[in-house]
Amino acid sequence: MRIFVTGASGFVGKRFCQLANEASHCVIGQSRSRLIEGLTRTVKASITSHTDWSDSIVDIDCVVHCAARVHQMNESEDDAVSLYQEVNVAGTLNLARQAVDAGVKRFVFLSSIKVNGESTLPNDSFKPEIVARPNDPYGASKWDAEQGLLEISRETGLEVVIIRPPLVYGPGVKANFHSLLKWVDKEAPLPLGAIHNQRSLVFLDNLGSLMLECCTNPHAVGQIFLVSDDHNVSTSDLLKEAATKMNRSYRMLPISESWLRLAASLLGKKQVGQRLCSSLQLDISHTKQQLGWAPPVSFSDGIEKTVDDYLKQKEKE
Repeated sequence: MRIFVTGASGFVGKRFCQLANEASHCVIGQSRSRLIEGLTRTVKASITSHTDWSDSIVDIDCVVHCAARVHQMNESEDDAVSLYQEVNVAGTLNLARQAVDAGVKRFVFLSSIKVNGESTLPNDSFKPEIVARPNDPYGASKWDAEQGLLEISRETGLEVVIIRPPLVYGPGVKANFHSLLKWVDKEAPLPLGAIHNQRSLVFLDNLGSLMLECCTNPHAVGQIFLVSDDHNVSTSDLLKEAATKMNRSYRMLPISESWLRLAASLLGKKQVGQRLCSSLQLDISHTKQQLGWAPPVSFSDGIEKTVDDYLKQKEKE
């Protein structure tokens, strides 16, 4: 296939392009500023409501839309909402409409589990169905984009496929997951011994595998898929697993959830505290049954590959 990938220089997009190349697909990637090695061609462009994609998606079979605007520091909530809508909604729908005009058959949209919400109740899991539009500005922008894409599909016949991943980890991971690895590496006592939540994560190659499946599988058309490693883990057990793979000792202090959340809030890290303590479980039975697909990499192997890369990068510093 000829696949056009937005966000091809990003964490998910870059790995997807590598997997698509390994599967002998012809890959054209979009990046805002730089050329990307290993692709048939790189298109330098931004995701906006006015971007002209006409020269970029000629003879393309499938668009895989990974690019999105995520939270930025030092911006007001009003600015954030406006920019989310411009990039994640208007930019997405502009690309999809032009894909229709160019004769593209399928559009795979990388959404977010934030469409469903920030957390799940004990012994409960998110499913593709949701009951209300999310309140979080980022999640709301992804929901609005989903609804717009499904409307375009109904009007034009464009084969839309939607994927909602949770936190993605793997070699090269940054942000909070990388911070967790640094904590483990330092063998510092961690205040998570009393946290017994359950969270679904997805290893980078498992997400890439599903994205590839959604490019070609006829049973993917018109569907919304949740994705994970099909393995739930508490925050403390996640850190223990990383410590074991890193050959580091670990000690978990039994600090109550309420105190941990309060401390995170006082430090200006309220959302980090929420993610460390709350549960977020995904039910991927629909994904597996509809596509005949299962995550090819186990949680344990995914953590090992992530830790190995972290240690290699540390040696280079």
